[in-house]
Amino acid sequence: MPGTNLTRDEARERARLLTVDAYEIELDLSGAQEGGTFRSVTRVRFEAGESADTFIDLVAPSVREVVLNGAPLDADTVFADSRIALPSVQTGPNELTVVADCAYTNTGEGLHRFVDPVDQQAYLYTQFEVPDARRVFANFEQPDLKATFRFTVTAPEGWTVISNSPTPEPADRVWAFAPTPRISSYITALILGPYHSVHSSWEASDGSGRSVPLAIYCRPSLAEFLDSEAIFDVTRQGFDWFEEKFDFPYPFEKYDQLFVPEFNAGAMENAGAVTIRDQYVFRSKVTDAAYEVRAETILHELAHMWFGDLVTMEWWNDLWLNESFATYTSIACQAYAPGSRWPDAWTSFANQMKTWAYRQDQLPSTHPIMAEIRDLDDVLVNFDGITYAKGASVLKQLVAYVGTDEFFRGVQAYFKRHAWGNTRLNDLLVALEETSGRDLSAWSKAWLETAGINVLRPEIETAADGTVTSFAVRQEAPALPEGAKGTPTLRPHRIAVGLYELRDGKLVRTDRIELDVDGESTEVPQLVGRARPAVVLLNDDDLSYAKVRLDADSLAVVTEHLGDFAESLPRALCWASAWDMTRDGELATRDYLELVISGIAKETDIGVVQTLLRQVKLALDLYAAPEWREEGLARWSGVALDQLRAASPGSDHQLAWARALSATARTDEQLALLAGLLDGSEILDGLAVDTDLRWTLLVRLAATGRADDAAIAAELERDPTSAGELHAATAKAARPTAEAKAEAWAQVVDSDKLPNSRQEAVIGGFVQTDQRELLAPYADRYFESLRGVWESRSHEMAQQIAVGLYPTVQVSPSTLEATDEWLRAQGEANAGLRRLVTESRAGVERALKAQAADAAAADHSG
Repeated sequence: MPGTNLTRDEARERARLLTVDAYEIELDLSGAQEGGTFRSVTRVRFEAGESADTFIDLVAPSVREVVLNGAPLDADTVFADSRIALPSVQTGPNELTVVADCAYTNTGEGLHRFVDPVDQQAYLYTQFEVPDARRVFANFEQPDLKATFRFTVTAPEGWTVISNSPTPEPADRVWAFAPTPRISSYITALILGPYHSVHSSWEASDGSGRSVPLAIYCRPSLAEFLDSEAIFDVTRQGFDWFEEKFDFPYPFEKYDQLFVPEFNAGAMENAGAVTIRDQYVFRSKVTDAAYEVRAETILHELAHMWFGDLVTMEWWNDLWLNESFATYTSIACQAYAPGSRWPDAWTSFANQMKTWAYRQDQLPSTHPIMAEIRDLDDVLVNFDGITYAKGASVLKQLVAYVGTDEFFRGVQAYFKRHAWGNTRLNDLLVALEETSGRDLSAWSKAWLETAGINVLRPEIETAADGTVTSFAVRQEAPALPEGAKGTPTLRPHRIAVGLYELRDGKLVRTDRIELDVDGESTEVPQLVGRARPAVVLLNDDDLSYAKVRLDADSLAVVTEHLGDFAESLPRALCWASAWDMTRDGELATRDYLELVISGIAKETDIGVVQTLLRQVKLALDLYAAPEWREEGLARWSGVALDQLRAASPGSDHQLAWARALSATARTDEQLALLAGLLDGSEILDGLAVDTDLRWTLLVRLAATGRADDAAIAAELERDPTSAGELHAATAKAARPTAEAKAEAWAQVVDSDKLPNSRQEAVIGGFVQTDQRELLAPYADRYFESLRGVWESRSHEMAQQIAVGLYPTVQVSPSTLEATDEWLRAQGEANAGLRRLVTESRAGVERALKAQAADAAAADHSG
């Protein structure tokens, strides 16, 4: 959308000029059931250090009044391109009133409006990060201009209205909330509609008698599925652990968690009123891994009440101060809190989150954890694997480097020193240096201010009798991807070296050496003179952030016994290393497939199993030599069927294999089984073919031409919910006909009427890897349409299209050429869009290299 950007220089100048005191916001949402626009009145008091021109932010269809210090301004003159010009604000106190007509959205930005097909009631919520509070009220939209916010809301009779402050009793359909503490605009919130709620509390265990009201909300159509006690249990666990570790009381008056529809992200840390995607209210059976992910999301947002809400970054280049810390502390809470259901949370982190980080860090868009954020366009595409997962990985290493107690004492000092304020990186480093006694300037420069990833390899020499004569860890700094900024950097690593032996069929750790690795080579004299272990695993316990390789002897043992590690974390680290080697073309896709087949049946961690299932399918679809791909897919689908039949009835593994088979079924026998499970003619003992699994089966049948429009309509009649509508949209777009693809393309690209969730569902159905030929003509149409889509849609909607419809499945040099031609034609315009397209291009380039490696492996074996 043109005119909605804000540069760091503009924000810095506005922060130099202004101190914002308070907002009073009146919103008339009485017409929310019908939609359209709503009346927004903003009164803001602020002080200026000098008389100067400035501006306030607003995205609205129209502005009716602008009054600055009692003097009306011509709204038609001062309002343009999401800004209201404020000429010559006066030195000292100022007061501004803005009356506007703002719009409800269906994009998940600003004030999102959704109508539930079950009860035909409207449900609304705000989503303001990064710059979308200005879609609801006029404000100075940058994180360092904190203020208090008082909301007064008119809403339909009988609705629930939630904000950051406790909900007052309404008077004549008007809810007048108390002012918030001083917070940033992007964490203010409003959620309203006829929501269902459950209430409880958290009681402090320190004898103080402190109590925090807790509440959970969802739509009534999901109430029967809301497992509120499980959610409250995780929440209380987080309160207990965070208050102890942070030594700072929870900073808000209450804590609401609201499961809302059509949410673009996982959740959002609105102060005291967290919004969470309502797919986390599970309608059907899911594996324990899904509950673990939900728990991490709950804890992540709760941690943000301190990291991000109480203390906020000054500008978005320090976004990691929010996200990395919330990620690290949420996983740590799951792993270490007494009575936690997920003590192996670091296994999931190593296998999922860090894989995301490694992928992101090898793209042309790689950037330092503390990224250079020039403007809002930069930050909008920067909520990535580096900001979240790499940052959390580096913090985990920092904890190992300075000590756990010292780390949290530094965090405690940081909160006390900067409560309700804004900070930069150095503010945190100073606190950590004070408590740890370590100089962190070199560490910070190497880890937070440089891009790229290191590779650690063991170098082992042995005597004829198998005794180790020398052992060193070699560190490499591979060249950054073409187009990336920066230079390769060797970094200091705190790692553990695990030594494993086969005992009674299990790989058991017999010793562990923890040390600092720095420079190109680090000697490990503790191993010299000892018998060579069966497996030497670098970065055991996953303390550092680095790609790890096994020596030839260890790799041979792991290839045969990967599933035999007694503990889940070393298995996860080896699985992750194998996957990374496959992506890098060091391990052929066909060999990765055989490795997974040999070990996955022994893998007990369901989160790791599900990750492997996704990775194998991705490898076969994109990294396999094209002439062998179908053979590989046939072998994999056969394994999936065998594992499904062999799985323990009713187990998580059985459900995971049912979904894996649904993703790849191709033979008449396999597809007939899916159809039989759907119509009830086939039964697998213990497998609950419930609502969501039925849709999974049906989408595959539709994609293979085994289910028509009538079958999709019949399933939607069984499940006439919003989720059912999305599944039906996916199934229709997945049909293997030119007409279905043309219809889906027209809905997404040629029209802008779809809401965010429906657009995402259609894109998901449209892109089927088995339909390359059918999709081929749309590669050219993608590049023809992309610029117009980016400039005419909101950021979230345009990003869905830019990433989701890129011709990823057309792995060929012609796709690279078409992408390069488009990039050249754009010049330096649309930096955010260029980044997304460049990242997608890198995926095709990587796939071509992996396909070549797979073909070479076939030639070699032949």
